[in-house]
Amino acid sequence: MLSVQLGSALSVGLIAQLGAAGTAWLRLSAGAVIFVLLARPPLRDVRRRDVAPLLALGVVSGLMSVVFLAAIDRIPLGTAVAIEFLGPLMVAAVRSQSRQALIWPALAMAGVLLLTEPWHGSVNLAGVGFAAVGAVFWASYILLTQRIGDRFSGIKGLSLTIPVAALAAAVLGVPQAVGHIDLTVIAAAFGLALLLPVIPFALEMVALRRMTPAAFGTLAALEPGFGTLIGLIVLHQKPSVPQLLGMGFVVVAGAAAQRGGQRPLVDPTPAQAGA
Repeated sequence: MLSVQLGSALSVGLIAQLGAAGTAWLRLSAGAVIFVLLARPPLRDVRRRDVAPLLALGVVSGLMSVVFLAAIDRIPLGTAVAIEFLGPLMVAAVRSQSRQALIWPALAMAGVLLLTEPWHGSVNLAGVGFAAVGAVFWASYILLTQRIGDRFSGIKGLSLTIPVAALAAAVLGVPQAVGHIDLTVIAAAFGLALLLPVIPFALEMVALRRMTPAAFGTLAALEPGFGTLIGLIVLHQKPSVPQLLGMGFVVVAGAAAQRGGQRPLVDPTPAQAGA
């Protein structure tokens, strides 16, 4: 979460130069190069039934990056993350196996409302809209990442999906970025790619092999807190008292969600056994 939010905050300067889609495309392209170098794509292990989820995860990852950067270009980082968190929150609520467990998503939701402060009235509808679309992509990303993580060991799945994500972002990103790319921009893109997607996507892939989507989704309630903190330190976006209270709510919900959230380790498939 720290890597995601730091990478997002540091991308703001690049967004001003390349646009949100252009920044997402260049950053994902750099990430794809890094993943392919770190882990050779296991093309021989891909079965016909793997193709659809691999492509879906790639497209979702690419579009999620585009809409999130478009959101933080318009609204504060913590607010954008809080709205996007509604996606994992719904995953946690829908996949919960007991009514008691719904207490924690409800508490997290109260925290999200305090972080967004919708009662102030002056809302950038485009920014909120992009973040809301990102919530749908985030929920889909959690479920698809778990499936791919169960199928391929380590980061091998990411060496397949991140290039697809870069291609998906290229549709909107290339027209925005053309004419604005130089060696400095490329170097910045590779640095940002380490923060997002390389480090967090790899860690999330490993985490989702060991946790239920509900536990992971509710633990993601910590994300608005990280977004608010990094927004304060890096972007000088000062939170209000209600937003700080909301951060406390989501931290409590995230800590409580860890109970009973461990998954049995998945038996290795042939793709995993060969790693």
